[in-house]
Amino acid sequence: MAEIKFEILKECGVLSQSPSGWSKEINLVSWNDNAPKYDIRDWAPEHAKASKGVTLSADELILLRDLLNEMDL
Repeated sequence: MAEIKFEILKECGVLSQSPSGWSKEINLVSWNDNAPKYDIRDWAPEHAKASKGVTLSADELILLRDLLNEMDL
């Protein structure tokens, strides 16, 4: 399997942290030298490993923000 290359360009925030040290984060990440996207996923300590996650363009992130603001939580 080919190695997946990533570069975290901006750490936006931590949403939660598990007792094992993994943390759910939102970051701006470039995957395999592609254009950076906003990314929500669990990361191992020191960003050594990553779980499956969701990547969003800036436009998608804005739409998500608007949808969340409309939700009655």
